[in-house]
Amino acid sequence: MKKERVSFREAILLLLVMLIILGSGVIGFGLSPQTPVLVVIGLLILWEKIKRASWDEIHDGIMEGVKNGIVPIFIFILIGALIGTWIAAGVIPSMMVAGFHLISAQWFVPSVFLVCALIGTSIGSAFTIISTIGIALFGMGTTMGVNPALVAGAIISGAIFGDKTSPLSDSTNLAAAMAGSDLFAHIKNLMWTTIPAFLISLVLYWILGLNETGAKLTNIAPTLHTLNTHFVVSWWAVLPIILLFICAILRIPAIATLLLNIAVTIVMIFVQKPGTSFKDIAGFIENGFVSKTGDANVDALLTRGGITSMMGTVSLIFLTLSLGGLLMKFDVIQTAIAPLAKRLKSAGSLVTATILSGIGVNIFVGEQYLSVILPGKAFKETFNKRGLDNLALSRVLEDGGTVINYLIPWGVAGAFAANTLGVSTLAFLPFCFFSLLSPILSIISGFTGIGLKRMQPKN
Repeated sequence: MKKERVSFREAILLLLVMLIILGSGVIGFGLSPQTPVLVVIGLLILWEKIKRASWDEIHDGIMEGVKNGIVPIFIFILIGALIGTWIAAGVIPSMMVAGFHLISAQWFVPSVFLVCALIGTSIGSAFTIISTIGIALFGMGTTMGVNPALVAGAIISGAIFGDKTSPLSDSTNLAAAMAGSDLFAHIKNLMWTTIPAFLISLVLYWILGLNETGAKLTNIAPTLHTLNTHFVVSWWAVLPIILLFICAILRIPAIATLLLNIAVTIVMIFVQKPGTSFKDIAGFIENGFVSKTGDANVDALLTRGGITSMMGTVSLIFLTLSLGGLLMKFDVIQTAIAPLAKRLKSAGSLVTATILSGIGVNIFVGEQYLSVILPGKAFKETFNKRGLDNLALSRVLEDGGTVINYLIPWGVAGAFAANTLGVSTLAFLPFCFFSLLSPILSIISGFTGIGLKRMQPKN
């Protein structure tokens, strides 16, 4: 039996049904994303069997999708282990204590955004920023009485800015590669939308920070006492952080960086607490750190980490990658995008369509890399025909693809941030100003032509 080709109407209908199931499941019924995604996969497989697809083709689609996520899955597992060991070694508690002494309540929210943005640019990994420095800053904010969703939004926005503008970022390198543009020229061209989004976000965080009248430094005195009493708070807790910077400068891959950092942190634990057993270390790595200070707030903040804490995110990654692999294998998204690409005439409409396609892939698939790859493949030829440089495409792919995944409850990045900080995606979404502003500014650039790179005439 010969497999039937998917039509444009079928592709659109499938995507609409997927959106209804995912949206109603996660937003309407408040379910975890895994179940709605699994339902969508089941219905997609049923549709493919009706279209006479073989089981071998279905299995190939799943394997091709999951194959692209093996490294990120392993990185998430290592991040879980890193969080557990960092808390046990006093790294995160030490950062919290230092931060309490340096940051004022009035300037706390914009300071969080700036710190995450600056360090994120150096390291090039939003996930690392959110899961290390982000946890410490989040703990400080909740201790001072600042809205947790606002603090989470500032952390995530700063981390995304750093990830987007760093030459060490996987997503930035991917966007440049998909468009066929030079990496550093791509980063330079990003500034046309990135700097305005950064400045507007900073002003908004400053205004909202002023409105946080409940934020009081007096709230931190009991927390400081608890941290100093129950954790090893010392200057050398900065060593693992310095090691992250060194590995970033030397361009050491993320897996090697995390393994090395975990090893150094374990040595710190043994030096600080010689009575620690290997079983204790294994517990920190596998199940995370369990805080037993007697202070309910501190225990809630610092009972985190471990490989098991990442299993929910890992299962969601596996499911969304499987869904993405099936959609690509049977040309569902490609079929939906292709007719649109041919009809776009103006630069503004082309940029808008590419932005919406990236957002659409994030919504339907929930995978950050595919939100760059699929629109990049679909619109590259059209960009060139309209006289737009590859740099224009690579910037649009970042503005509509990379930054949006953090706003999707069933998205890999969104689920990771929510799981790590303990704030739901829908709660921090309104405060992720950088992610919300980037696609808007990119569309404005497309219609006005400001900062829109065009192809140079050939001699």
